[in-house]
Amino acid sequence: MKILTVEQTREADAYTIANEPIKSIDLMERAATKCFDWIIKNYNAETEFAIFCGVGNNGGDGLVIARLLAQANYKVSVFVVEFSKNYSPDFQVNLERLKEIKVKVNYLNQEKYRFVLLPNVVVIDAIFGSGLTRPIDGFITEIVHQINKKETVAIDVPSGLFSEDNRENNFENIVKAKTTLTFQQPKLAMLFPQNYFFVGEWIVLPIGLHQGFIEGVHTTNYITTISDIKAILKPRAKFSHKGTFGHALLIAGSKGKIGAAILSAKACLRTGVGLLTAHIPARGLEIMQTVLPEAMCSTSDENDFIADVPDLTAYNAIGIGPGLGMEKQTQNTFKLLIQNANSPLVIDADALNILSENKTWLAFLPQESILTPHPKEFERLVGKWENDQERLELQRQFAIKHQVIVVLKGANTAIAFPNGDVYFNSTGNTGMATAGSGDVLTGIITSLLAQRYSPSEAAILGVYLHGLAGDVAKENLTEFGMLASDIVDAIPKAYGWIN
Repeated sequence: MKILTVEQTREADAYTIANEPIKSIDLMERAATKCFDWIIKNYNAETEFAIFCGVGNNGGDGLVIARLLAQANYKVSVFVVEFSKNYSPDFQVNLERLKEIKVKVNYLNQEKYRFVLLPNVVVIDAIFGSGLTRPIDGFITEIVHQINKKETVAIDVPSGLFSEDNRENNFENIVKAKTTLTFQQPKLAMLFPQNYFFVGEWIVLPIGLHQGFIEGVHTTNYITTISDIKAILKPRAKFSHKGTFGHALLIAGSKGKIGAAILSAKACLRTGVGLLTAHIPARGLEIMQTVLPEAMCSTSDENDFIADVPDLTAYNAIGIGPGLGMEKQTQNTFKLLIQNANSPLVIDADALNILSENKTWLAFLPQESILTPHPKEFERLVGKWENDQERLELQRQFAIKHQVIVVLKGANTAIAFPNGDVYFNSTGNTGMATAGSGDVLTGIITSLLAQRYSPSEAAILGVYLHGLAGDVAKENLTEFGMLASDIVDAIPKAYGWIN
């Protein structure tokens, strides 16, 4: 799914109005009705709502929601926040429609902005929409601070939050929503960790914007959906055999970290690779072959760490890093691997830390290698950033400069590609914030590469599948007691959820 800019969304609205065709007032009704439908499914008939509306089209959405809720016999109070006397035409029409059904409207402005809300009221925030370009100030800040004492549902975006870049914003004066009901596609700002405090959980409500326009518009930001994954996932032919699904090599493990190698290897096998060889320190051989008999093993000459590279000719994909350690001989081994690999590598954990200490090696990585850092590992590679927007640009430029794929792990994991595109993931949960989860992802992506998915397909599908397996595990275990091994065990069922 494409993530459009504010200007592109405005153009999509205009194109839809002209080419569906549909009147703008009717498109507003359609969007607000989607919000109303969600609200009545999630709040019972005893809920009382206070609806705050600006005087633009976002406020018009709020007025429609107020009318629909009142007609459904919900208790509603409406506050019009008059930051201007210039009402948008569609706002004005819906204000008159609201008055016709005898809903009282309270007006808040510079001279009169005090109000009282009942203790258990739920606020619906429709003051400012996605087009806001400057921080909230003046009397509206007092309104926002009062709203933030209540449970709030924001319409399209929380008032005060810019849809894209918030570097020049004032975070003291933004509505803090529990839920944001956004139209057609998420806004870029919703995918940044620093904005979760304001956005809460976001829900995309399709409102029928013209697909022809959306398909034709250029963007560099996307969010992965189930339809994207179904288009990538390859069926397994009846007469396939283990050679059909490739032979992967995982270089992993060191003293005290053999578990990381096991987690990654098991995830690789569970993801469907035909053959797997784990290249591990000698001390890991017995435990690997006991715990995971399906994996073949080759061992380093050293007992406690990796000090050599096996013959690479037999392998379709190579992953390196889980539990690897930082021994000098291991670093030299990684350098040798970079020099001899003829296809993209999957690079994680200590292999990333080795790169951060030897940054000249980045120039020699095979093109489209997949790097899977968590934020701290990425910081070691690129330096510090001040905010999430800057972090995104650093990630994008790093991928372009080094012609690699950068999977920056976290909620809505961001995948940056050598052409500058970024895909945000839509699966996963906080239960996956546990030791070994990243090792599992390495195994998954390496497996997909070995199965002859392209590097970009392996990254997108691998991250989605990893998160989806976490969601499967959550169904039985909740987010509090999940282990990385639970994610591995859930991979087969996650495939079933896709199919």
